[in-house]
Amino acid sequence: MIQVRNLRKSYGGHTVLQVPQLDLGNGIYWFKGANGSGKTTFFRTLAGMLPFEGDIRLAEWDIRRDATHYRLHINYGEAEPDYPEFLTANDLIRFVGKAKRASDAQIAHLIETLGIEPFLYQTTGTYSSGMLKKTSLALAFLGDPKVIILDEPLITIDDATVQKVYELVRDLYARGVTFLLSSHQDFLFESLPITALYQVKNQTITVV
Repeated sequence: MIQVRNLRKSYGGHTVLQVPQLDLGNGIYWFKGANGSGKTTFFRTLAGMLPFEGDIRLAEWDIRRDATHYRLHINYGEAEPDYPEFLTANDLIRFVGKAKRASDAQIAHLIETLGIEPFLYQTTGTYSSGMLKKTSLALAFLGDPKVIILDEPLITIDDATVQKVYELVRDLYARGVTFLLSSHQDFLFESLPITALYQVKNQTITVV
């Protein structure tokens, strides 16, 4: 599903992440690491948001050569989303939904499931952290991705929404979607069948 070869990510000449080889088949993968360990950098790199050295493939698509197809099939939910304050959740969901070729039915389902309707047409500058997180989660599930990356998906949301996130992950995983997750909170293993646990530490990634 995902193949990483000789990945090297640097800032100002300083290497922050170096992964010689990583192969992830279909599954639910939990990436753990301290703040600043490189989890978010790794996720943003996989999502096609950061330049890097090396090679990354998703199924048959190379991140550089097949950029459009690659990005169409990988989604990313940010740990701490930050959107232009004049946009509404509806603006963001409709814009990303069009880019991801999401159906109106899917958009309506995510809005209802994640409890976005009460603030759908308010500008994000008025949102609480929980409202921002729900919006970010909705964007991460849009379309028909093969891989969904969720960075700290459980923070700032209420317990009822946490359960809804678990349900969404389980449902899509059953339909063949692979998940890469990070969280400082423990995932409930009875709620999510974690395939493998990876540690991000000392500028690299190792299986635990």
